[in-house]
Amino acid sequence: MSGSSSSRTDQESGASAARKKFKGVRRRKWGKWVSEIRIPGKQDRLWLGSYSTPEAAAVAHDIASYCLRGPSSIESLNFPLMLPASVREDMSPKSIQKAASDAGMAIDAQMILNRVPENEVKFWTASGGVNHGLEIELCEPAGGDHGGNWHGNNTGMREGDISIEDYL
Repeated sequence: MSGSSSSRTDQESGASAARKKFKGVRRRKWGKWVSEIRIPGKQDRLWLGSYSTPEAAAVAHDIASYCLRGPSSIESLNFPLMLPASVREDMSPKSIQKAASDAGMAIDAQMILNRVPENEVKFWTASGGVNHGLEIELCEPAGGDHGGNWHGNNTGMREGDISIEDYL
């Protein structure tokens, strides 16, 4: 029994070692990444938010760390070159929280937009080519024949158009 337990631990540590661990970031059991930071000289923690990517949570932590600890903290930041010019050391905890959250959400959005979807939509067009991404051509059988020719149904939508169905 202890052999299976240790092999499970080895597998888990190998999986976590494959992904870089960022300072001030942890993963919830349901997959979201969260960040918080202890306020220097106090027992209080400042909640920085919940994010879809670990990089976003790490950037939020970096912003808060710099604001709370000053330039001396640059060596310990996850991404020291990504500090925005607007962060200062004399910000209130609420302002730090907002700046960190805004930066984290911006990185999250950027990471999500730039990520290639794992289950990317691929389909055949009427011309026989493969399309990827948002541009979808609906196809229906010509004359109700399910074994014959297929004709595209142009819905009038273009790539990048947003429909109410996107939010349902």
